[in-house]
Amino acid sequence: GARVVLLLALALALTLAAALAAANFARSRAAAELGQRAAAALPLVESALSSLIEKERLVPLVLARDPEVMALLAAPEPASERRLDAKLADIAAGAGAAVIYLVDRNGVAVAASNAGATDSFVGSDYGFRTYFTEAMAKGAAMQYALGTVSGRPGLYLSRRVDSVLGPLGVIVVKVELDALETSWRDGGIVVTASDTKGTVLATTEPGWRFRSLPGRGTAREAPIAPAEDGLVRITRDGGSGLFAAASAPVGPSAPGWTLSLFIPAGTLPTDASRYAALTVFLAGLLLTAAAAWLLRRRRWAAALAAMNQELGRRVAAAIADRETAETRVRRLRDELAQANRLSILGQIAAGVAHEINQPVAAIRTYAESGVQLLDAGATDEARGNLGAIVAVTERIGAITRMLRGFARRGSGGIGPVPVDEAIDGALALLSGRIRDAGARVDRGAPQPGLSAIAGRIRLEQILVNLLQNALDALRDSPDPAIAIAVAADDACVSIRVRDNGPGIAAEARETLFMPFVTTKPTGLGLGLVISGDIAREFGGSLQLDPESGPGASFVLELPRGAA
Repeated sequence: GARVVLLLALALALTLAAALAAANFARSRAAAELGQRAAAALPLVESALSSLIEKERLVPLVLARDPEVMALLAAPEPASERRLDAKLADIAAGAGAAVIYLVDRNGVAVAASNAGATDSFVGSDYGFRTYFTEAMAKGAAMQYALGTVSGRPGLYLSRRVDSVLGPLGVIVVKVELDALETSWRDGGIVVTASDTKGTVLATTEPGWRFRSLPGRGTAREAPIAPAEDGLVRITRDGGSGLFAAASAPVGPSAPGWTLSLFIPAGTLPTDASRYAALTVFLAGLLLTAAAAWLLRRRRWAAALAAMNQELGRRVAAAIADRETAETRVRRLRDELAQANRLSILGQIAAGVAHEINQPVAAIRTYAESGVQLLDAGATDEARGNLGAIVAVTERIGAITRMLRGFARRGSGGIGPVPVDEAIDGALALLSGRIRDAGARVDRGAPQPGLSAIAGRIRLEQILVNLLQNALDALRDSPDPAIAIAVAADDACVSIRVRDNGPGIAAEARETLFMPFVTTKPTGLGLGLVISGDIAREFGGSLQLDPESGPGASFVLELPRGAA
C-alpha cells in the first residue's frame, strides 16, 4: 500500500541522485583523461622545440672559432667582409636560420648573411641588445625579441668571439620559429612558450605574442580562463571552447622558459556525462522495478541487502579500475620525463604527432557514431564500434612504445652494447622514412652475442645519421637499396653501411668530415662530424670505405665487448 509507494518513490529519488552523481563523475573523469593526454603529448612538443634550439646553437658555437671570423674582427677589410658575407649566407640557408651576422666589440654589425639586401644588418648598431651585452659579459646569450630591422619575432642565439688579446665581438644567429609553430597548429593543438615573467614568446596564436599568461596581473593577458573540471576556456576569433592544459619547463636548451599545451575538449566531457547518467538511470529503474516486485513478495529486506552488496562490489571495482588507470598514467609520465636526449626524436616528432593524430580522430568518429547507435538501440553495432576503438588504440600504443623505449635509455655510460639491438633500434626509428622511400634494407646474417664498447643511444645516433645520409643519396634511384654488414675479430667490431646511389665525388671525399661542408642542397654539414667525434670517444673510428663499388660505403669500427 502506502508504504510500498513511499519506498518506490524513495528508490526513484535515489536513482535520480545516483544518475546525477554518475554524470558529474563521468564528466570529471573525461576531463582528467584529456589532461593526461595533454601531459603525455607535452614531451614530444618540447622535444621538437629543444632539438631546434640545440641544432641552431651549434652554428654560433662553431663560427666563434672560425679563423675568417676572427681575422675580420681583428683587422676589417672590404674583400674579407664580402667573402664572409657569402659564407654566412650559405650557412644560414643550410641551417634554416633567418639571418647570421657578426657584431664587433662596439656593437656594430660588420658582416651578415643578408648583406646587400634592402634590410641588410651591416652597419646597424646592436650594442643595446641583451644578446650582445650578455654574450660579451658571459660568453653566450639567448633572447627572444622583435627584429629592429625586419620587425619579425625570432630567437637570437649569440656567442662571443675571443682571441688571445681578449673579446673581439659577437656572432649571432636569428631563428624564426614560424615552421615549428605551423606544425603545432596543424596538429590541432594550442601551444605557448613563455619566459620567467609569463610573457608569451613562441605560440600557435600570433595575437597572443608578447601578452602575458593569466594571473600575472597585467592588462594584456592571453584570453585563457579557468573552467570546470580542471579545464580552461580559450577565446579566439572563431569563438570560445574548452581545452585540457599541461605545462612544463622547456629544459636546459631554454632556461626559464615554460611550455604550455592545450588540447581541445570538444563535447567529450558532456557526452560522457550524458551517457553515464542515462546508464545509471536505466539501471536504477530496473533495480526499482525489481525492488517493487520483491516488496510485493514480502522479500524486500533480502533484495535490498543484495542490491547493497552488488552496489558495493561495483563501486569497489570502479575504484580499482580508476586506481589502475592512474598508476598506468603515472608510469607513462615518469618514462616520458626521462627523454633528455632529443636531437633524434626532434627530427621525427612531427611525423609521429601526425600518425597519432589520425587514430585519435578515428577514435572520436567511432565514439560519436556509437552514441547514435546506442540512441537507436543498435547495441551490436555499437559493440563493433567499441572493438574498433580498441584496435585503433593498439596502433597508438605500438607507435608510443617505440618512442618510449628509445627515450628511456641513458646516454652517459660506455660499456658492452649488443650490435644487433642497436641496428634494430636505428631501423625502427627510421622505419617510416624507409617505407616512404621504397628502399630495400639487407641486414645480413644476425650476430647473436656480439657486442661493442659504446653508449647505446649514441651508437644508434651514429647509425641513424649514416642511414639518413644513405636515404638522401637514394632519393632519385630507381631501385634504392641499403646493405648493413657486421664483421668482427678478437679486438674490433666493424659495421658497414652501403647504398647503391650515385656515390661521392672524388673532390668531395677530402672534406666529408669538415664542419659546414656538405653535398646536400639543404644540409648543415655537421652529421658526419658529430658521428666521427662520438666514434672516437668510444675508442673507435668512422670513415668512408675506400673500397670501390657502386654507391657510398661508410665503416664504423669500435672495440669489441666481452662475450
